[in-house]
Amino acid sequence: MLKEKNSAEEEKAKFFNSFKGLSNELAEPINVKEFISYLKGKIINEEYKLTREDAIFLSQIPNNDMETLNTLFDAADQIREAFCGKYFDLCTIINAKSGKCSENCRYCAQSIHFKTGADTYGLISKELALFEAKRNESEGAHRFSLVTSGRGLNGNEKELDRLVEIYKYIEENTSTLKLCASHGICTKDALKKLVDAGVLTYHHNLETSRRFYPNVCTSHTYDDRINTIKNAKAVGLNVCSGGIFGLGETIEDRIDMALDLRALEISSVPINVLTPIPGTPFENNEELNTFEILKTISIYRFILPKSFIRYCGGRIKLGEHAKTGLRCGVNSALTGNFLTTTGTTIESDKKMIKELGYEI
Repeated sequence: MLKEKNSAEEEKAKFFNSFKGLSNELAEPINVKEFISYLKGKIINEEYKLTREDAIFLSQIPNNDMETLNTLFDAADQIREAFCGKYFDLCTIINAKSGKCSENCRYCAQSIHFKTGADTYGLISKELALFEAKRNESEGAHRFSLVTSGRGLNGNEKELDRLVEIYKYIEENTSTLKLCASHGICTKDALKKLVDAGVLTYHHNLETSRRFYPNVCTSHTYDDRINTIKNAKAVGLNVCSGGIFGLGETIEDRIDMALDLRALEISSVPINVLTPIPGTPFENNEELNTFEILKTISIYRFILPKSFIRYCGGRIKLGEHAKTGLRCGVNSALTGNFLTTTGTTIESDKKMIKELGYEI
């Protein structure tokens, strides 16, 4: 076994030897493309786990080197096909409680710390929640989630009880929807009550890397988010967790987040692209290069070969290249209108997905 391991390491080293001394420039594209193919084969045939060094190497492909990027995109698509097939998952959400959030997440329109003009209202009625759920169900969505502003449900028994009532009401009056929930930082006890009400998946983003997180939020910690994810998994919930690109982080931060998601065994990874909201500290953040975003998504597929990688908020910034994401690793999407930014319609997403050969 040790001899086989050493042989594999030697094989890998042969490829890296061509790239010694690299900083911001890569060697001849043909060598890089061979390395991409090598990694793809190892992942598909041997379920090799991409290392941080592998991922950072891939991240150095220049954003204007379309020949090499297309090789990366194609490889990511083949990894997706090998592990996930052609099935495409559509989820929808409703902003069930808006504004007056105590937390200071610097991208968020709903934080009480920033003046953004976002709508403010309390928890919606079970009748309105059911109306939206049935509408999305009739249009072909697979999942439906209530999303509420605020730190979380800890110590808020009244709101938790109302949410339990709403989820049970939706569960009893829909036939095909799978219920998801997004209510911030939670204890096991609160999450168990959601499970008992019919919730199958809990959404709680890491947002960015551990290193960069203090630049995004200081009212709670990265470990608060990690612990909520662990609590959700402990009570039997699936977990949907990803983050936002364009907060000011480096591509290495995005890679580190993906590696943390892999360690947490996350099955659904939402990818958001920052929509700068006037009034938030990130309102003047520089927009990411389109191909930087697509390159990162491809690297996520290399790191997370079996996960649903989910288009979410801000993907409209990709414009005509949104379709490219569906051939470089993306195989699920949040559809319809999102929280405080406009999304796309379920019908337009279904049309695009089918045109690209996916099955809904």
